Amino acid sequence: MISQTTEYALRAVVCLATQPEASMTTQELAAQTQVPESYLSKVLQTLGRGGIVHSQRGLHGGFGLARDPGTLTLLEVINTIVPLQPIDECPLKFATHGANLCPLHRRVNQSFQAMEKIFGKTTIADLLSESSESKPLCERPS
Repeated sequence: MISQTTEYALRAVVCLATQPEASMTTQELAAQTQVPESYLSKVLQTLGRGGIVHSQRGLHGGFGLARDPGTLTLLEVINTIVPLQPIDECPLKFATHGANLCPLHRRVNQSFQAMEKIFGKTTIADLLSESSESKPLCERPS
């Protein structure tokens, strides 16, 4: 229910949050997140315009998080790339429906609201601190 571009943005932000003191080049980020470098470059530009990441040119340049992972929510990252669009009125523009959604579109809207609530309450730091056998962006040793 989120776009591939949004998934890539979330991967990049989580990756940067794992090394908050270091800058990472697009090439390093692409390798760790398994995102095509040219595509990731565009995603990082969008995140930069949204104030999520910052960039530094030069010898020790690269990208870093511009926000504290403890206050940066998944919803903020998602909305920077492709905002979630709840359904306020009939997407088919039926005059008889208007804001009175049919059962299908009401359920779709409810799912958007549930996602928005979960993503709005989850910070990047929450993901990194969650106890799980799977760590973000890491493969378990065989």
